[in-house]
Amino acid sequence: MKVVVLAETFPRNTGYFGVMFPKYLAAQGADVHLMTLDLPPYWNVSTMRSHYTDLVGRDVLVAGHTERLNGYTVHVLRHRFRFGYVYMSGLREKLRELQPDIVYSLSAIGWIALQAAIYKPRLGYSLFTGSHTAASTFPLYRLDAPWYSPKRIKVFLTRALPGRFVSLFTVKCYGPTIDCQEIAWRFFGVQKRKTAVMHLGVDTDVFHPVRNDADRASREEVRREIGAAPGDLIVIYTGKLTAEKNVPLLLQAVDAARARGVPFHSLVIGEGPDREAIARHPGVKLLPYQSYEQLGRYYRAADVAVWPTNESTSMLDAAACGLPLVVSDGIVYRDHVDGNGLVYRMNSLDDLVDKLGELADPRRRAALGDAGARKMAERFSWQRHARLRFEEYAAELKKRRRPA
Repeated sequence: MKVVVLAETFPRNTGYFGVMFPKYLAAQGADVHLMTLDLPPYWNVSTMRSHYTDLVGRDVLVAGHTERLNGYTVHVLRHRFRFGYVYMSGLREKLRELQPDIVYSLSAIGWIALQAAIYKPRLGYSLFTGSHTAASTFPLYRLDAPWYSPKRIKVFLTRALPGRFVSLFTVKCYGPTIDCQEIAWRFFGVQKRKTAVMHLGVDTDVFHPVRNDADRASREEVRREIGAAPGDLIVIYTGKLTAEKNVPLLLQAVDAARARGVPFHSLVIGEGPDREAIARHPGVKLLPYQSYEQLGRYYRAADVAVWPTNESTSMLDAAACGLPLVVSDGIVYRDHVDGNGLVYRMNSLDDLVDKLGELADPRRRAALGDAGARKMAERFSWQRHARLRFEEYAAELKKRRRPA
């Protein structure tokens, strides 16, 4: 089975879907090719672009670059702009050359998905798409406005109409959460009967709890590196340092909890426009982006993981490392938190401080952390998700080849 994955950017050295899914699908025996553009992740956010360019590697972000990575092949194509949106130049020729059985577009809308839909009838592959827009980052989801409001009309014209065209050629559209699935059919034109939920995964080879002497030694080594005393409780956040992530609120909550006598301390790993302001906060340990292979060490050195506002795939990674999670009630989908974390009222400093206070109890932390690590290993591993996708693709090919 030959599978082509279409992604606008190539988030190398991260644990994002665009690199994990091809890796583990290839491990199932598929011949996987990732088609991507010569643009870094978050290329349209000036404060993030340079950080991800360095993380991916400038030599990789060149049109024509090809490499083998983790069992799959990466092809970098030239980007073009059409009506302000990126277009994958040369995609049709590459698809004709590779003759894939399955094409998976990480997005159900936009030029790349449209290209995949347009080329499908002539090239004969089965098309699958994804839709990863969540309620916490899509204000229209909760906006009570009539269909003729300017915002709804704009979304209808720019997303729903082209999205419906793509959906006509699609076998299935996967949303990683129930709200992503709902947004796909309510706002992006995807036929509801073609939507399904398949959660994001976690690389349990990298992200796992402390389980042996080497892990315990690594934990102590990292804690010494960040200046943690033996009794300190480390609260970790990883990801973008932007206003919508509201990391300063977390820092204030940690300070308030410490003022109550609990030895919490903040560890923040990431980059973004809020970095300088965060760095000025007294007592915070701030580190730049780390490759995902290194992040497991930092999670295992911490005691609690907090994301103050919206979703992050890093929540899965932290839970897999045995950390209890604290997330906001702005997150609609909470299967990855239920039973292994706490939910606070988004942007409420007092409530966040109270939740941290609950996790001062080592037995409470251990119970939640153990439950999360088990859940991630049993239900959220990339191995499991890739196997399910592979089986679904195989069933589709069998159905397509069945004699009439």
